Amino acid sequence: MNAFRKAVEARDTEAMAACLADNVVFTSPVAFAPYPGKPLTAAILRGVMRVFENFRYEREIIDGQNHALVFRTEVNGKEVQGCDFLHLDENGLIDEFTVMVRPLSGAQALSEAMAAQFEQIKAEAMESFNS
Repeated sequence: MNAFRKAVEARDTEAMAACLADNVVFTSPVAFAPYPGKPLTAAILRGVMRVFENFRYEREIIDGQNHALVFRTEVNGKEVQGCDFLHLDENGLIDEFTVMVRPLSGAQALSEAMAAQFEQIKAEAMESFNS
């Protein structure tokens, strides 16, 4: 998981995408239905990088193939604390990616900021599907 953490901290979205399994499932803190597949998950992560400010991981918890990366960031001036819960497949790639955030004001700011990214995320995902 060190490669993913380094990629996020470097804001290197290509390296982040390289850590994802083709069948990854992304579960958002602000949407009910999970998002399946590497192209869509990678596009969401690019969108997140556009809205997160002053992002930093504070702690990493590892239990076999399960990893929890605790982070702090800001979204539109609101402080957000969260955790990336990751599961690695047999190849060491992320096949489950769940994000939880708090407080409610931070989750609402994240929801609004990501909603503004939605059309670009869809276009980026479709571009990846078509190439």
